[in-house]
Amino acid sequence: MGKHFGNLARVRHVITYSLSPFEQRAIPNMFSHGVPNVMRRFTSQVLKVVPPFAVGYLIYSWGTEEFERLKRKNPADYEHDQ
Repeated sequence: MGKHFGNLARVRHVITYSLSPFEQRAIPNMFSHGVPNVMRRFTSQVLKVVPPFAVGYLIYSWGTEEFERLKRKNPADYEHDQ
């Protein structure tokens, strides 16, 4: 009647490994090793990541303020027009 779904094609030269669900642990040592590892990695990278973002934010905020300032007309130029 044909091949069953799991045996539709023969794949050669592919090796697969599996681990029994009874042998693996889903979340081993998450709190004792995972959280300190995240903190260590975060503190080691924060000085590489934050300064460019801070400089970019300062340039962006300065640019938007300067744009708003330059967009308005100078009232002193129109004091004597009547």
